[in-house]
Amino acid sequence: MAGEKTVETTGLLGWIDRRFPLTTLFKEHMSEYYAPKNFNFWYFFGSLALLVLVIQIVTGIFLVMNYKPDAELAFASVEYIMREVPGGWIIRYMHSTGASMFFVVVYLHMVRGLFYGSYRKPRELVWIFGVAIFLCLMAEAFLGYLLPWGQMSYWGAQVIVNLFAAIPFIGPELAIWIRGDYVVSDATLNRFFAFHVIAIPLVLIGLVAAHIIALHEVGSNNPDGVEIKDGPKDAKGIPLDGIPFHPYYSVHDIVGVAGFLIVFAAILFFAPEMGGYFLEFNNFIPADSMKTPPHIAPVWYFTPFYSMLRATTEDFTWIFAGGAVIAAVVLFFKGRLPGIWRIAIPVILIAVAIAFKVFDAKFWGVVAMGGAVIILFFLPWLDHSPVKSIRYRPTWHKFLYAIFLINFVILGYLGTKAPTDLFNLLSQIGTVIYLAFFFLMPVWSRLGTFKPVPDRVTFRAH
Repeated sequence: MAGEKTVETTGLLGWIDRRFPLTTLFKEHMSEYYAPKNFNFWYFFGSLALLVLVIQIVTGIFLVMNYKPDAELAFASVEYIMREVPGGWIIRYMHSTGASMFFVVVYLHMVRGLFYGSYRKPRELVWIFGVAIFLCLMAEAFLGYLLPWGQMSYWGAQVIVNLFAAIPFIGPELAIWIRGDYVVSDATLNRFFAFHVIAIPLVLIGLVAAHIIALHEVGSNNPDGVEIKDGPKDAKGIPLDGIPFHPYYSVHDIVGVAGFLIVFAAILFFAPEMGGYFLEFNNFIPADSMKTPPHIAPVWYFTPFYSMLRATTEDFTWIFAGGAVIAAVVLFFKGRLPGIWRIAIPVILIAVAIAFKVFDAKFWGVVAMGGAVIILFFLPWLDHSPVKSIRYRPTWHKFLYAIFLINFVILGYLGTKAPTDLFNLLSQIGTVIYLAFFFLMPVWSRLGTFKPVPDRVTFRAH
């Protein structure tokens, strides 16, 4: 009968299909999942992120077999893995290199979403799941950063955990609760190990599954931002601008995987420390609570946000306070907010401006650092552009995106350096540019002359 599932009636596959929808799942998510035919280079990074997740889980399992989550033994156990365990050195370097490569591919994956408007309707939930994955990935990397129990692990964790003490009223108790002690100690190492190995990976795997399911429910975006489901279809209802994910994009992704593994292997065998950016010099020295390194900085993938934290000084909060007051005045007199919101939002902004001078600058640094990530969740509702893709936006929009990305890289570089007056000023300018990009997006994203979007995707065989 029509509508019934057809299954293989013979052989092992038929036996499985009658008990588990293996063939149905393969068809829904691979051979009969129709993706736009104009994917380009930027669409490698989603599958590469999945590949690196698998690498991290597998190498992590083998590392756990020999690692000791004990403050007296942790550093020595890592040395034992590197020097005595057969193949231990390559497993450890695959895991440490994999952590950095995970952020490389995830950052590039997010840039692609930003360029092509992959966060816009109907993919808001896909984007939200993706940002949640990014947050979990940051938590996982931070928790794992302590485990080698080297100097930078110990003191980096000390600095980051102490940031929670800046939260008004509950901060000091919260920092003690996170550490499990008054300082970073064996208790901290044990709880970070438990979260790094069990809790966060389970959440991460669940979010990745939700991200993929949500994506396949609404369909993939493309460089034109054209919805192929709304375009012309053949007699069977298949979009004319779509092609089956398997075999076309599964083979396409294998090419990307091959290129990625060449780069990954080159780093792994020739520069696993990557000049101190992937593995710092100080982390090859055992943790010493009596000797502070001259310059404490997190790993490179946290440094853009670390720069924002350091940039938020007492004087710098005046800029935030002034911005909140200006925004309140503009929204009250020129805004188009409906009803009570015309009064409520300016009042809230004035209250925020006062709060900037009431609470400590360290607290606002934590807010700026956390808010720089949290604001990504709201991107689908901040962008009011009539088109999705950067291809059809005004040229000056492209310059704004370029400035934003260059600024992010500069913030990352500044975060690796010891603070100076000049670097602090540059970090403050960079922080303002980063936050202004998002907070002013509802205004600038609507301005300019937009190009007409084609009815169908533009595609050239290659």
